[in-house]
Amino acid sequence: MSNYLSDLLVKPAEMSAIDAAAAASGIDSFSLMERAGAAAAAAALRLYPGALRFVALCGPGNNGGDAYVAARHLRESGATVALFHLGDPAKLKGDAARARAGCLLEGQEIGLYRPQDGDVVIDGLFGAGLGRAVPADVADLIGRVAEAGIAVLAIDLPSGVDGRTGKVLGAAFRARNTITFMTRKPGHLLMPGREICGELEVFDIGIPARIIRAGAGGAIAENTPDAWRGVLPAEQLETHKYKRGHLVVFSGEADKTGAARMSAVSGLKAGAGLVTIAAPEAAMAANAAHLTAVMLRAVEDEADLAEWLSDKRLQTFVLGPGFGIGARARGFVTALADRRLVLDADGISSFKDDPQQLFGLFRGEPRLVLTPHEGEFSRLFPDIGSDEALGKVDKAVAAARRANAAIVYKGADTVIASPDGRALINTNAPAWLATAGSGDVLAGIIGGLLAQGLPAFEAAAAGVWLHGAAGQRAGKGLTAEDLAAAVLPL
Repeated sequence: MSNYLSDLLVKPAEMSAIDAAAAASGIDSFSLMERAGAAAAAAALRLYPGALRFVALCGPGNNGGDAYVAARHLRESGATVALFHLGDPAKLKGDAARARAGCLLEGQEIGLYRPQDGDVVIDGLFGAGLGRAVPADVADLIGRVAEAGIAVLAIDLPSGVDGRTGKVLGAAFRARNTITFMTRKPGHLLMPGREICGELEVFDIGIPARIIRAGAGGAIAENTPDAWRGVLPAEQLETHKYKRGHLVVFSGEADKTGAARMSAVSGLKAGAGLVTIAAPEAAMAANAAHLTAVMLRAVEDEADLAEWLSDKRLQTFVLGPGFGIGARARGFVTALADRRLVLDADGISSFKDDPQQLFGLFRGEPRLVLTPHEGEFSRLFPDIGSDEALGKVDKAVAAARRANAAIVYKGADTVIASPDGRALINTNAPAWLATAGSGDVLAGIIGGLLAQGLPAFEAAAAGVWLHGAAGQRAGKGLTAEDLAAAVLPL
């Protein structure tokens, strides 16, 4: 598919409205179903040339209509096709009823399906619009297919996966391939939906981009350079280190200095003009023994910090990696309330007993970036984190609004959210990024981008993407040191 809609993610409810708008514009809705079903059939024949039988599972809505069309095309191509339906097909309405009437294959109740060697399942039961747990008979069917190891090609989204959140609603087919139409849904990128979809293809069935963009909220997209390239600083032939920003990273005590150095080196690699580690007196020697391009400054307490902050060139800070949890961290953050700050790890946990103390410090133009993993998120936003009705994007956006901060909700499907409701889902991070010190590197990269003048949300999003790209370059078995060395500037 062309990339004119490639980064856009459309919620299922938005897609339903887009389908209605397309029909209202004069586009024949059944022709869209015909193209969708034909695309599914073509994908099945291309992906599974050795299939002995295609088993079309047809649901009670338009996803089932797509499956009826696919079954017809597969039969007309000479393939062996068996058809099983959920509910009474005589109750189908509109385009789905028309698709079933044109299929001419006699169907059976899905409870009668028994997997056979050589079967390939065409899953057209629910698609992306499912909002409740799958019925018991569907859950049983999913179990039988999984136990038999039968390949599944899902139409739109594997049945049982919530297209808005990526969550499994009771049970879900684990597809080997999924074909969707026009745009992806958040559930295609959010875990565990991303894994359950298998290989994903997006097929253009002919809805004009103007209709899709008008109907899409536009607030959710994949995190790619297109999302933040427009705010990158222009390359300047005449520049100096302060124009590229001065990043300060706070060190922990003498026996906990490595995390800060990891952040500092990463910030420098990400393009900051200069980087200073601010360390307690007792940690100066440990840091000095390992630093070359990074500068060092003794900052023992809040009084030292306040004196240093009289230098207004100091605008961007990273606090948290190896810093320690407690009152000292809270005091430092309070002193930095009028500056740009990446708050990570210990810095986040220092506010777990009174998150509102933190949120009250950073009002106005967003200048705070929070980088919580699952546990830290739940400590800082306990009510949001425990709300089962919310997906990861919903949670990240709610947290961003409450904190007036860019939120980097870390995980295999890291979500970056802005207080204005924008959210990006990251997909370029390899699994081997889950290693000790990886988060310290991420905090430093984001700090380096903030120091260069990127807004908080864009700095966070670009930092997450650069972090994933560095992980790909460093390869399997990487350490945090390898990861920091692999960071490249934008």
